[in-house]
Amino acid sequence: MTRTLVIIPTYNERESLPRQLDAVHEAAPDVDVLVVDDASPDGTGAWADQRSRDDARVHVLHRAAKEGLGAAYLAGFRWGLDRGYDLLCEMDADGSHRALDLPALLARASSADLVIGSRWVAGGEVVNWPRHRLWLSTGANTYVRLALGVSVHDATAGFRVYRAATLRGLDLDRVESQGYCFQVDMAWRVIRAGGTVVEVPITFVEREAGVSKMSGAIIREALWKVTLWGLQHRARQLAGLVRRG
Repeated sequence: MTRTLVIIPTYNERESLPRQLDAVHEAAPDVDVLVVDDASPDGTGAWADQRSRDDARVHVLHRAAKEGLGAAYLAGFRWGLDRGYDLLCEMDADGSHRALDLPALLARASSADLVIGSRWVAGGEVVNWPRHRLWLSTGANTYVRLALGVSVHDATAGFRVYRAATLRGLDLDRVESQGYCFQVDMAWRVIRAGGTVVEVPITFVEREAGVSKMSGAIIREALWKVTLWGLQHRARQLAGLVRRG
């Protein structure tokens, strides 16, 4: 049987996490969940510890401080790889990633190195987003496609499934990106390694509880790093043309 680990980073998600865990195990009863908590002051980590004592499918990884989404997922990847899971899934705690979409992503993982739950392919949609968030997300993904020359429509998406063998083939110690940029970084690494990326349409629902972690710093990091990677990519392409010429 394929062993699947759903990694859910948390920081002050005490209100939303119980509903998300219930939804995950209703949609996919056999998956394990790892809650990666960054010392949430609202008691999220303590609640998750109690849940893990009551449910053997739930595990908790405590970190000493808030260090960002990318670092939390990397810690979760290492935890899962060390314990022999076959598929590792990224998922938000706030319910914006609907658990009922999870089985469709897992089903495609048998034929892809990375499966992305996409808002911007046919059949995908976003619910309850203000217009400026729609513009930001669609604009960012258009920029990623143009800068890096990739065909992924939702490279910034955070609902995704990796094959463990794919993650083992990447140099995770060199990944330092956070937020949206982390998701682009990881997809770009899979593509450059020759991996297969597929997108499955999902419905993304704006959170009903808690506070969004989006910030100007996260947006600026993504902008300058994607620009840098794009320039480096085009430079390599140009050098290859010169050598062949």
